[in-house]
Parts: sequence; C-alpha cells; structure tokens
Amino acid sequence: MTKQLERVVIRFAGDSGDGMQLTGDRFTAEAASFGNDIATLPNFPAEIRAPQGTLPGVSSFQLHFANFDIVTPGDTPDVLVAMNPAALKVNLKDMPKGAVIIVDTHDFTARNLKRIGWQTSPLDDGSLANYVVHELDLTSLAQGAVEGFGLSRKDASRTKNMFALGLLSWMYSRPTEGTEKFLAEKFAKKPDIRDANIAAYRAGYAFGETTEAFAVQTTVDPAPMPEGRYRQISGNLATAYGLMTGAQKAGLDLFLGSYPITPASDILHELSKRKDVGVMTFQAEDEIAGVAAALGASFAGALGVTTTSGPGMALKSETISLGIMTELPLVVVDVQRAGPSTGMPTKTEQADLLQVLHGRHGEAPLPVIAAQSASDCFTTAVEACRIAVKYRTPVIMLSDGYLANGAEPWRIPDLDEIPPIDPGFATEANGPDGKFLPYVRDEETLARPWAIPGTPGLEHRVGGIEKDARTGNVSYDPDNHETMVRTRQAKIDGIVRDIPDLTVDDPSGRARILVLGWGSTYGPITATARRIRKGGRNIATAHLRHLNPLPANVGDVLRAYDRVIVPEMNLGQLAMVLRAKYLVDVESYSRVRGLPLSISELEEDFITAIDAMEDHR
Repeated sequence: MTKQLERVVIRFAGDSGDGMQLTGDRFTAEAASFGNDIATLPNFPAEIRAPQGTLPGVSSFQLHFANFDIVTPGDTPDVLVAMNPAALKVNLKDMPKGAVIIVDTHDFTARNLKRIGWQTSPLDDGSLANYVVHELDLTSLAQGAVEGFGLSRKDASRTKNMFALGLLSWMYSRPTEGTEKFLAEKFAKKPDIRDANIAAYRAGYAFGETTEAFAVQTTVDPAPMPEGRYRQISGNLATAYGLMTGAQKAGLDLFLGSYPITPASDILHELSKRKDVGVMTFQAEDEIAGVAAALGASFAGALGVTTTSGPGMALKSETISLGIMTELPLVVVDVQRAGPSTGMPTKTEQADLLQVLHGRHGEAPLPVIAAQSASDCFTTAVEACRIAVKYRTPVIMLSDGYLANGAEPWRIPDLDEIPPIDPGFATEANGPDGKFLPYVRDEETLARPWAIPGTPGLEHRVGGIEKDARTGNVSYDPDNHETMVRTRQAKIDGIVRDIPDLTVDDPSGRARILVLGWGSTYGPITATARRIRKGGRNIATAHLRHLNPLPANVGDVLRAYDRVIVPEMNLGQLAMVLRAKYLVDVESYSRVRGLPLSISELEEDFITAIDAMEDHR
C-alpha cells in the first residue's frame, strides 16, 4: 500500500558516534536527486566526543523534503529515529501528537535509563501513548545482517545507522543506488567495512518491505523548479564557491588567510582543495595572523579573504581597521554562532550585528551584507567581492551556523551571466607633476587608486597612521583628519547607489503589520507569512541583505505600516539600529536559544498581533 504526502520532516538522533550526520546527509542526497525540495538542520554537540549515552552527547539531523518550494527545515518532525534513550529524551519534547517514533531498544537498560534521569522506561510506562511507536532492536538487527563479514561486535553495531537508513529509504520510496555507490566509494580502501555497510543498508530496506508493521509506503513527488542543473549545497560550500567566482570575475588570485573556527572551518577546508583554480590558502597560527596575511595579499594585488566566527571577529578588528585606513579590498566572512565568549560553538545566533557595524576603534565604517539562505551564500559572497574591489574597502559578509551547515537545492548559475568586476589597477601617475598620488579619488565612488607594488613610477606608502588626503604621507593636521574621516564615511554611504530598494511582499496591499528580517530569519518569516495568508489574514514581509548602508527607501517602508516587527536571534540589535536611524517605533521579537526561529511560535504571536489591530480599528 502506498500513501501520497506533500511534505515530510524526519529527524535522525543518536549518540555523537552513531553517524547521524552521515545518515541524514545521505537521505538528503537521495531526496535531492529524486527532485524533492529540501532543507536541513544538522544539530550536534560542541564536544569532540561527549560521554556515550548522555544527554549532552546527542547529535541529530533534521530533513524537510517536499513536492513544493520550502524555506525551512521544519518546526516539528513527523518522524523521529532515536538510537538510544538519551536521543529519545532530548527530542521527545519536539514531537507532536501522532508522530512516528522509531526507537532502537538495544540500549534501554536500567543503567542507561538512570544516567539520563529516567526511573522507568517510556516504552513501558505509557508515556508514549500519543505517538505511533515502533520498538526495534536496530543494533541487533544490524549485527545479524553483517554477521558473515568478520567484524568485531563493536564494529558490527556501528552499521545500525545504515540499517535505519535502509528502513527509512523503503518507508519513503527513496532510490538506493546513490547510497550504495557512495558507501562503495567512501570505504573503498576497507572492503570489509564497505561490504558490511552496504549489507546493513540493504537489510534495512528489506526489513521495511517484509515487516507488517511498515505495511504502508509513503511517496513525496518531486517539486516543480525552474529549468536548470541543480545540486545539493550547504551555506559554507556556497560561500566558498561565491568567493572563488568573485575573484575569477575580477581577474584576481584568491588568497584566504584563516584560522579554523566552528562553524566557519568548512570554507577553509573547501578552498584548500582548489589550487586547481589558483586559490591560495594559508592556515594561520591565529585569527590575527590570518586577517593580516589576507590584507597583505590585497596590498600585493590579490583578493584577500578571511573567514571566522564571533570570537575571531573580535581579534581581527584592529587589522580590519587597518584595511579601512589603507583602503584596500578585503572580504571578511563571519559565520555567527552563539556567544558570548566560547558560548555554544555549534549552535546558531545572529548576535554579531552590532560588533560588525561598530566593533572597531575610531570612525571605521565598512559595508555589511548578510545571506538569507544556504544557497544565497553564493550570491552574497560574490556581492561582497564586488563591493570590496569596486570601493577599495573591507566588506563583512554575515552568515550563521544554521545557514553554514544546512543544505538546500542550488540551481547552478551560468557564470557568463554574472557581471565582471573591474579591479581598475592604477597603471600610470595621476599627479600634475608626474607623481603618483595614492589618495586622489574616483569622483563617483570615492575609491582611491589600487597600485600593485612594483609598478614603475607608482611607489607609495601605506600604513595605519592618518594619511594626507592626496599624497598619502603621514599627516597629523586636524583639518585633514576631519576631511579623511568624513570622506571614508561618504564612500561607504555612497554604496547605496548600488543597492536595490527594499521590496515588500504584501500581496493584498491591506496589511497593517510589516515583519522585517535579515539573514537566516528569511526562512521562518517567509514560511510563517504563507501560513497566515493561507488562513485569511494579511501580513507584509521584507528582508534586508544590505545592513550597511541600508537601502535608500527603508525609512519610507517602515513609516508605511502601523506596526513593524523585527524577529532576530539576538536581543534586538537590528531593531535598535532602525529605531535610532529612522525614529520609527520598531518592535523587537527576540529569541536566543541556539536554534532557528520557531514557525509555530511566530505564527501564533503574529496572528495575535494582527487580530489585536483589527479589534482596535
């Protein structure tokens, strides 16, 4: 029997050594190749290996796949696969009534239950009565499936994630060839491990086919999408591709100076593989050395890039200020995480906004832009490169852990359709007496000339001390300093000419409430607005990519609505900026839980706000 659904949300959860990220990623890959729209939410502990079977050690991977355009990994799972008691306890609070829970019963011993605070097993005490529960000893089933491969009992038990993946692949009509090919390639040098994992995967699929408990097979049709070639992509991978594309469009070598930090490290990992396209990567000894090397590369005529997260941004601030003073291109990617200090390194947050806007000494303005989805990280990275090169300035690109690790389909762009970026290197003297004046500016952009060291006749000085407005020599003149401070600010303000006006999604034209977002709140806000409109109410939404300078019409948009609500994963940082700049009573809607905003919470709260306004007409 086959059942047709439009969408399904599955969460795989287990110990951090149970392979949940691999399992979820493989199911995602098969859903993507089948043609479903997808969105994912990996969630794992910060510890390299938390104690086995404990609550802090639980790792999970959530996948939302559908036959229509989706924008979030979903709020609540329809299916939970729990590999041990801790995984069940951590995730049970997120499960709605009627959800399917598949439990590996192997570790439900009195000792394991006690260590997570359960005196009795929920499998026996009736506490799971509101769910459709399948109690399976997945570990023993997997061990039995690989019995003939000569593995130790421990290694055999590790194939339980593949048994579970096979079962879920049958339940949701997923193709199997891709996963079998993946396993064959991944473990090609370990034939026994390769063959055991494939056998466990096939056994799980066969178990679904032959067991009466899973008599109903579910199908989710492919989603209609614009014509083109697609691939599954994470935010960090999209960022790496965007940086490479931006450099290529400018005809520049890409130099990445970086220090590994969660959750930005995958950008460094990817770019370090791309020597074939001229990328040079330098894994520095610390954050300061990484950004200093990147700025030095820009001085030498390359496109300097550095990647980091919040703690690294604090360390890089002095060198970023040097980049502002020397007026050289530099792209700084900040993949935000929960803070302060070390905080929760593997959890997401948007709390670096005020730091990237103002966290430098002196008057040190620079452009700030933010990606709204995993695939949008590509477009945002290209835009960061364009602004940096055109305006001779450091640019900060904001992503976050949710975007960095999450994945979605990406329509591979035609690179010929992406406009070229002209670095416009200085090639001749620009002074009246045949000398080179490094701070004489372009009349439109106010960008200074970019002269590659060693160009004959263009020798010049750079450094952190204030410069003469024409010669670039050291200057302590008060009037010159005022001129330079205001000129640097005017250069950044002038970027607004290149920024599209803020567009508002208000289908009815009758909405009284505007919900304004930035960064990764795009998905939850968009999904919430769809639900609210489907229920017959009106709501307007808008989303900011450019956070400094802001689009020219932002003030007019804010004043056009009776209420403006700004949801953020911080304590209201953008709301504070908007209130100060436009004197509009912008309302903050904050959540700082290390997780994306909840669609169901947003829907409930926005409906309450809409109904309250209607009642007071």
